[in-house]
Amino acid sequence: MVFTSSIFLYAFLPAFLLLYALSPRKLKSLTLTLASYVFYGWWRPDFVLLMLFSSLLDYHLGHRIEADRNQGYGIGRRWLVLSLTANLGLLGYFKYANFGIDSFRALAVGLGFDATFEWAEVVLPVGISFYTFQTMSYTIDVYRRRAHVVNRLIDFMCYVAMFPQLIAGPIVRYSVVEKELRSRRHTLQGFYQGLLFFQIGFAKKILIADVVARIADAAFAEPEPFAGLAWLGVVAYAFQIYFDFSGYSDMAIGIGLMLGFHFPVNFNSPYHSLSITEFWRRWHISLSSWLRDYLYVSLGGNRKGRLRTYTNLSLTMLLGGLWHGASWNFLAWGGYQGFWLVLERLFGKRSLYGGSPRILQMAFTFVIVLFGWVLFRASDLPHAVDYMGSMLGLRGERGALPVPTLSLIGLVIAAVVTWAAPNSQRLIGRANPLFILVLQVLFLLALMHLHYQDDVPFLYFRF
Repeated sequence: MVFTSSIFLYAFLPAFLLLYALSPRKLKSLTLTLASYVFYGWWRPDFVLLMLFSSLLDYHLGHRIEADRNQGYGIGRRWLVLSLTANLGLLGYFKYANFGIDSFRALAVGLGFDATFEWAEVVLPVGISFYTFQTMSYTIDVYRRRAHVVNRLIDFMCYVAMFPQLIAGPIVRYSVVEKELRSRRHTLQGFYQGLLFFQIGFAKKILIADVVARIADAAFAEPEPFAGLAWLGVVAYAFQIYFDFSGYSDMAIGIGLMLGFHFPVNFNSPYHSLSITEFWRRWHISLSSWLRDYLYVSLGGNRKGRLRTYTNLSLTMLLGGLWHGASWNFLAWGGYQGFWLVLERLFGKRSLYGGSPRILQMAFTFVIVLFGWVLFRASDLPHAVDYMGSMLGLRGERGALPVPTLSLIGLVIAAVVTWAAPNSQRLIGRANPLFILVLQVLFLLALMHLHYQDDVPFLYFRF
């Protein structure tokens, strides 16, 4: 089920909010859990069993870690290892099995061997990357004594399955919502702010992301786009992925507030960044902080010398790229990001252009990000290389722009909103009657526009 679908907007969400409001306080988590399983199982009911298995496993293993770790150092580690092995095993099979088989076949053919054997394509369960990271963060935090073990199974099931952020984040750690799972406040002010967040995110997705997506699709579909079209296409994609993903995060945060939960902010004006290091403090914050705390730090962080620090940074970003998808493109994208982070670490976490005026630092950083987005959007590595060649003027001949005027207007609006308007959390914090009126008009326009287009899933659903 998609937030921007008629079934969700006009049936599921109103019915759920009514049932949730009527549920006794002690049963609200149960109501939310059951509704979340319906939401998740709408596409493939059998995948609910996979999420239920992860929930039951890590709930039990959390208790085993809690029971054993006080007996001596390392005794609770076996249960943590079991949790990580099971979760990463499931993620590895469902997300990377097809990629592994395809890579093996390509290698075998390249070496002259016969690689024709039967293989049933594995279907990727939507959202598995997100809820797997959440359950792993719980067992790791219990082991590290940074979270209390959950007492009620229904609370943990609710934490894992919670539909607002289940499909595409933000990745919420158990310690963040631990108290609210046990007891949360439901206020009209919280519901009102949640509604505003939801409307902002909805407008971002429908009126900006989906509109500029036509430019990106047209540019990346061209065999040899000329330089102007290539740049226009990747800029459009940069806005598409930002407004699409931050729009989803806003809607998730908004629904959470309606239910009494406070999810962490996932974006903080990332295209205002003056370096790639800063960009990763502002973009997909819940993922970058997860990678830092659970992967980079576990590898040794910056505690074992410069060379080890650079190695840890590179490996973290490579795995972060692979987390996004099973393809060489994402691995290359992670390596590209790691290269810039290491380079900036060499200069004391400052960019090579750190001495230039602020606006130039922002522009240079944005251009670096754009080349990374080519790897993210291109169909494969050769396509990405060819597209970058077009950006540099090495390919393609000048021609007409195969994009509608409305999308070009949307691109201008996206740029203005990105660099001249406050971000969502600031808009909510300073909301006034004029802003509320404008937002309602935009929300209605988005609703009307939705009825004239097919349901367009959020980009991060496939990650």
